[in-house]
This record gives sequence, structure tokens and C-alpha cells, in this order.
Amino acid sequence: MAQFTSIPAELRERAGKGAARATRRAGRVPAVIYGASQAPTLISLEPRAVMKELHRGGWRSRLYELNLGTENTRALIRDVQFHPVSDQPEHVDFQRLAPGEQIRVAVQVIFENDTVSPGIKRGGVLNVVRHTVEVYADPETVPEAFHADLSELDINDNIRFSDLRGTEGTRPTIVERDFVVATVAPPTQQAEADAAEDAAAAVAASPTGGKPAVAAKGGAAKGAAPAAAKGSTPGPAVKAPQKKK
Repeated sequence: MAQFTSIPAELRERAGKGAARATRRAGRVPAVIYGASQAPTLISLEPRAVMKELHRGGWRSRLYELNLGTENTRALIRDVQFHPVSDQPEHVDFQRLAPGEQIRVAVQVIFENDTVSPGIKRGGVLNVVRHTVEVYADPETVPEAFHADLSELDINDNIRFSDLRGTEGTRPTIVERDFVVATVAPPTQQAEADAAEDAAAAVAASPTGGKPAVAAKGGAAKGAAPAAAKGSTPGPAVKAPQKKK
């Protein structure tokens, strides 16, 4: 049986930007519940309740039960809009869950036993390709996380979707291959990657951005003194003609 996290909510009557601003001025976060072939439901939330969930890992796959007084609605958080300066949540989109109707959800991958992995012990580096995996699942059986066991991975070994634990009752959105979730890369590859990043950073920090200096019109760099011709000697100074009396 899936676990649902309860969030208290209140209904709001009006839609639109003006109504949403009024909700924020009242100290609440405007939100909407859509989906399951029903009309959207406008609600508002306590900001602290929203921030509490956002600070927890895996909120995109967590199942919620929105308490609207006498009515409870089960939903997933699909999107959160943030203020560009304060980073406070400004709007939350929920997708309503319908029993028996599969939903597309991103499930977090938890990597375990990295301290006993032979490859990592020998200096290998865990290269995580996917921190989350998108699957189709029934709302009642969405897992909180998938688990990847690294205890037997050597250098160049990998973890694929079929190696994950907790995938029962789910179907990956990628079906044409058993895709890679993480690999143990050799230490030399990591060193080369770090060196390439350092070189790119050095080029970006240079005054010319890695580009050669552009010569001024006539072939000489701007502000540079003209060079004497090879093998030439300076000629005598030419006097200006005197005025006749």
C-alpha cells in the first residue's frame, strides 16, 4: 500500500494573476489541482508546508493527500514556480490521481554500498548517469525510491535498470533498451576530464578569451611603434627650407 503525505489546503474562488497576487499578500501560496478528467480545483497552501516538502528529497515522486476540509484529494506535485529574487515558492501545480490510471513519475535512485565497491576502492569514480528514473506506475504503488547496490561493481562495471531493486509494478518510459543508470569510471578518465575543465577555465579567464591579438590596419598591432626595415640605416635628418628674405 502506497504511503501518502498529508498537506492542509484551502479552496480559493478566483483565478487569474490578480487573485494569485492577493493570495500571496495574504501569506499563502496559490496552487491548482488538475487532471483525472475533472475541472481544475483552485487551492492555497501554507508556505512552510510547501518548503518542508521541497527540502525533502524525492518530492517529485512523493504521493500527497490534500486535505480540503471534508474532502481529500490525492495528487502529485508536477511543477513549482519560484520568485526570481527570493526563491520562495509562488505557485504549485498538482496532478490529481485517479485509481487504476497509471501515471508518469520520476523516481529517485539511491546508491548503496559504495564504500565496499572493488572499483571505487581501487580509485574508480562513480559516474551517475541518472539520479532519477521515469516510469509508469499505478498511483497506489508508486515507490519512494529505487535502490542500486554497488557492492560488487569493479572499474568499467555499470548498473542498469534491470539491476535496480524496487521496480516491481513499474514500467520504464525507455523500453527499447536496458539503459545504464550509473558506471564506475577509471581514475584516468576522471583525471583527463578534470584537466580538460581546468584548461577550458584558464582559456576563459585569459584577457583575450583564448583568441590571438588582432593587428591594427596596416599590419601592426594598435599602439605599437613601426619597426625599421631589415638591414636599413637611419638617413640624415632633413631640414626644412629657409624662407627667402
